Amino acid sequence: MALLKEGYLYMANRFERFDSNIFATRLLGGQKVICMTGKEAAKVFYDNARMIRSGAAPKRFRQTLLGEKGIQTIDGFNHENRKRMFISLMTEKRIQDIVRIYRREWESAIFRWENQKEVLLYDDVTVILTKTACEWAGIPIAEDEIVERAGQLSSLFQSGAKIGPKHWQGRINRNLLENWIQKLVEDVRDKKLEPKEETALYQISWFQDGNGKLLNTEVAAVEVLNVIRPIVAIAIYIVFIALSLYNYPAEKNKLLTGDRTLYEMFVQEVRRYYPFFPFVAARVRKDFLLEYYPFKAGTLVLLDLYGTNHHPDLWDKPDQFLPQRFKARRENPFDFIPQGGGDYIKGHRCPGEQLTVEMMKASLDLLVNKMDYQVPAQNLTLDMAKIPSFPNSKFLITRIKSRIHE
Repeated sequence: MALLKEGYLYMANRFERFDSNIFATRLLGGQKVICMTGKEAAKVFYDNARMIRSGAAPKRFRQTLLGEKGIQTIDGFNHENRKRMFISLMTEKRIQDIVRIYRREWESAIFRWENQKEVLLYDDVTVILTKTACEWAGIPIAEDEIVERAGQLSSLFQSGAKIGPKHWQGRINRNLLENWIQKLVEDVRDKKLEPKEETALYQISWFQDGNGKLLNTEVAAVEVLNVIRPIVAIAIYIVFIALSLYNYPAEKNKLLTGDRTLYEMFVQEVRRYYPFFPFVAARVRKDFLLEYYPFKAGTLVLLDLYGTNHHPDLWDKPDQFLPQRFKARRENPFDFIPQGGGDYIKGHRCPGEQLTVEMMKASLDLLVNKMDYQVPAQNLTLDMAKIPSFPNSKFLITRIKSRIHE
């Protein structure tokens, strides 16, 4: 109950209270859990010799956010083999392709928004991202189906930490989406549907796991959703971009110079500063000591992503929004971990991280240079007990005018 009440700050509050980067407690049905934060903790967490993912993710997250037997829940050769497939989908060309589709769909939406009294940015961007993700991934979707699928996909990452009806709706939507994608995988294998070879639907439908066999259709559907669901989740980051432009007008003025280095810095600070996923889970592979604390095989471990990205030992003025901190920053895979850390190729770091960054930079350009809008009075505070956390107003904008042809 404390975790549900405190959300993103649950671990940070205790790290401060205990003056330690590590503590043990009981969560998720009373099981012992080790919570940790910081660069050294991340190094341990992403050490595959010490940690495994199998059996780590709580059931409520597997049945909503992650799905069963997907890449986030496997280890060893099977994980490395499947990770290579995911990385092959994220080539520079394919990232350029999705950004092109996305910009086209957003610019088309701007002309619709000009005729609307108001727009809820989160809702409309979720629809844009759903349409973009499906086209890019080779998934056929009818125009009158997009809004419904967008709502279902959004619920996957909104319901994992909920209790009651909202959580159960997430489980229902997970089943509906998996059934939809399973049928598409079957159609691809039966040659009733022929997506382009470069697309996620094609590659996952024909992917052979470590045993040399095709994934069963249930797991294939989970992995296709593990491509399109995170793309739709970028909607949260896009709201944070709009919120940052509103809260920090001086930073917005800098972006008007057209310096693309500033776009990169701004986007990275959004990823660091704002809450996305609060933590990730693993289990101890074998006994070891960290800071004289015993980690016993099988123990559940949670790494505080949000806390590490705000750790005072790693970041100067961590609670201030300062894009310039990224100007001369040396990349480290263990202190900046909004989408995981460690080795990108073999580890459990998100394979779509660069895609996310490029989509965010495109969103920033669209909001700064391709449209004018006003932000009316609304409650834009973030409830840090809510996972994921973003404004309840979904960022309302009005009086939208296109600047596409300027």
